[in-house]
Amino acid sequence: MLLNIYLKELKDSFRDRRTLLLTVLLPIFMMSGLVFFYENMVSDDEGETYTLAVDSTVSTEVTDLFSGYEAIDIVKAADPEKSLEEGDALAAMIVSPNFIRNIEQGKEADVTIIGDSLSQKSSNLMNIVTNALTAYEKQVTAERLESQGTDLSLIEPFVITQQEMSDDDTSMFLLAFLVPLILAISIGVGTGPSAADLFAGEKEKKTMEALLMTPVKRSTLLLAKWLTISTVGVVTGIVTLIVLAIEISLFTENLKAAVSFGDNVYMIIILSLLLTIVYAVFVASLQMITSIIGKTVKEAQSYSAPIMMLAAFPGMIITNVGLNELSFQHFAIPVLNLFSQFKELFMGVIDYQHLFLTFGSNLLFMLVIFVIGRILFLKDKWVMN
Repeated sequence: MLLNIYLKELKDSFRDRRTLLLTVLLPIFMMSGLVFFYENMVSDDEGETYTLAVDSTVSTEVTDLFSGYEAIDIVKAADPEKSLEEGDALAAMIVSPNFIRNIEQGKEADVTIIGDSLSQKSSNLMNIVTNALTAYEKQVTAERLESQGTDLSLIEPFVITQQEMSDDDTSMFLLAFLVPLILAISIGVGTGPSAADLFAGEKEKKTMEALLMTPVKRSTLLLAKWLTISTVGVVTGIVTLIVLAIEISLFTENLKAAVSFGDNVYMIIILSLLLTIVYAVFVASLQMITSIIGKTVKEAQSYSAPIMMLAAFPGMIITNVGLNELSFQHFAIPVLNLFSQFKELFMGVIDYQHLFLTFGSNLLFMLVIFVIGRILFLKDKWVMN
């Protein structure tokens, strides 16, 4: 009986165009957009040039300061600032008259860099120009000290070397944030319509009473509907992961280069699928509660909206947490542990204690929520309109 009800509810769910749209098509569009966005973010802009406007009267000695920077394309203009405002350049540089000669004679010289720090390209150009001028400034300082017989080691008593603890690049960290974020949002959005129709929809259409009059236990009905919501969530999650794998392998370079799990690749894939399944059944329990409480589909969707947005907050918390800083609470709190666990997996770390804690906490919370839903479903107050 349970299997028959489950298959019937599942068939009805996938006949619904909204469910099909949110389960299959939405994850594809969301994943595609974010994958290309992050690919563009982590690209090193190799071969890209930035236009720098300078005064037309500036000497070649000034422009030669940037001869070693292929990314800078210098354009001379009568009014560099106006050229910047009209969009002909990304930044403008204005130097005082006789800039190089004044520096050589020890006189005052100044330079002004004008740009838009809110623009990524303009900000990049301003940083490159600043670095070039800083290097020239150090060269001039060293030459002046050397001409006076000063040992250069006096102004550079020690050398600072910064070394990353991990060899993993930015692309991997972005993937560790991207995958659980889209996975959580997709599962939340995908299970919403199905959950709302299975309980609140039955009440709104006045078919719940007739359903409860059949010789089927309420617990069996509840379990069949919960399994249906869980299945929709699992399908949504798996589709999301498949789309992610296809997008990265076929349409990206930087993200594709970052994905290298070595000998653990198959284990990480299996654990990712298990995480998806466990998270889907957890979200299904939450969605079931909101649908039981809601008297109409619209009301149930209003209750479930916070669940769909639930993934944003753990993502913000875990972004700036290092891999060695992850502790008990990061794997004991549902949703947060999804981000924490994927962060470990994408860094190539398989910690079975953390995995057990993640699976256990999600299943425990799911069981508690399911019991609460069963208690509500057994009372006519919550299942009758």
